[in-house]
Amino acid sequence: MTSRKKKTADAIIFVCLIVFALVVLYPLFFILNNSFKGKFFISSDPFSFPSAETFSGLKNYVNGLTKTGLLSAAGWSFFITIISVALIILFTSMTAYYITRVKSKVTSMLYYMFVFSMIVPFQMVMFTMSSLADKFQLKNPLGMCILYLGFGAGLSVFMFSGFVKSIPLEIEEAAMIDGCNPLQTYFGVVFPILKPTAITVAILNAMWIWNDFLLPYLVIGVSTKYKTIPVVIQMLVGSNGNKDMGALMAMLVLSIVPIIIFYLTCQKYIIEGVVAGAVKG
Repeated sequence: MTSRKKKTADAIIFVCLIVFALVVLYPLFFILNNSFKGKFFISSDPFSFPSAETFSGLKNYVNGLTKTGLLSAAGWSFFITIISVALIILFTSMTAYYITRVKSKVTSMLYYMFVFSMIVPFQMVMFTMSSLADKFQLKNPLGMCILYLGFGAGLSVFMFSGFVKSIPLEIEEAAMIDGCNPLQTYFGVVFPILKPTAITVAILNAMWIWNDFLLPYLVIGVSTKYKTIPVVIQMLVGSNGNKDMGALMAMLVLSIVPIIIFYLTCQKYIIEGVVAGAVKG
């Protein structure tokens, strides 16, 4: 009887997961489906499959690339994402290591400040941040990387700190006995052990930065050559009804392909890194 109940419970869970997966994947399928339909047919019948009458082939993709300059935007998005993620991993891991190993009131206060920053909504600081970005000449791709480092530090330090607590001090002491200074100990011994959490932090931040619209829109805007993918795609929405839904759908498909490939390549590290970075007492 117990075995039968367990099988029934497993079947119910499986069905629920299938339904949940369909709910999550349907918007992606909706976008992909409509990217091959003429722009006038998307509004009139958005849920149907492309037919001989409505199928537009690659016309939407060509129009989208022509209107938006997506390739240039993709270059800036790749630059900002890669540099920002590299900075986040390097500086937040070192910060977490110092906070965890050096026990003092200052480091404790710093840790709780980073944790508190995780719950502060971006809307609370976006106007002040925009003013500071203008004052310190951060309205460029490198400035964006610095801003993303600040906004991504909270979660990253939190995850790295939890993992560093699980690293035995004896390993570092052995490195010190062998003549390593603190930097050599960190980069030669500690940082390689942080790989699972570092990959998880990279995935989470890369997905956030790649898809972010509001921060690049506020800081860089639409009048410069440094526009990122979300900003140029938003330009397709248009105004007064002047919008190309076909090109918009096509560009959305192209914009999510790189991040999906990156996620599928690294997904096995996510659970491992999150579990490894759990806070321990």
